[in-house]
Amino acid sequence: MNKQLLYAEVAYDIKKDIFNGVYDLDDYIPTEIELEKKYGVSKITIRRAVDILCQEGYLEKKSGKGTKVISNRTFNKLSKASSFTYYLENIGKTLKKEVISVEVIPNPNIIEEQKSMGEKVVKFVRLYYLDDEPYIFFTYYLPYFDGYEKLNEEDISLYNWLRDKGVLIYNIKDSFKVGELDEEGKKLLKMTKPTVLERHRQSYDNLNRLVELSIAYYNSDKQEYEIQYEV
Repeated sequence: MNKQLLYAEVAYDIKKDIFNGVYDLDDYIPTEIELEKKYGVSKITIRRAVDILCQEGYLEKKSGKGTKVISNRTFNKLSKASSFTYYLENIGKTLKKEVISVEVIPNPNIIEEQKSMGEKVVKFVRLYYLDDEPYIFFTYYLPYFDGYEKLNEEDISLYNWLRDKGVLIYNIKDSFKVGELDEEGKKLLKMTKPTVLERHRQSYDNLNRLVELSIAYYNSDKQEYEIQYEV
């Protein structure tokens, strides 16, 4: 491996090994010296990579023992913000999802970065219900892979599916604005007024390539979107 490898790339590679079962839960990863030899980088680079994974909640340093795997979830602590789903569960709400459609379409290139997905993409539409009432209308644009039909399964995890295809999310950008529903959106969310909370999410891999573009519309009259932060 290139000796100029960045610590972030080492962290990404170790994370892949965690997801792929090379290091199981409660396993100790190789020592600093072993990782230095494996990646051909300095001790400082290895320490920074391990620190990243500790901060994200995948690893934990044990004094006198080494560094232990404590999570193999695809999404862990990407930030200090608790997930909105976790917040809803904590206040006693039930969130369910329904697949509306899964299809392969020509790449619409909604944003410039989407060109990196190739000539065709998977368009995945899902409706979320809050306490059995339509709440979020989500449209995802994803890289095309064989076996995309699996996304039709109601309990499928989008990010686990991407992981199984060898795609790991390295960073995410979320933006929010006041949006306007089209007729399909109003019908799915059972709304007469068009104004909603609109959310755009862009997810990138370790090479900063776009691997997910999603657009969501929230009926915030039913439930405000709230973010809670650890301090």
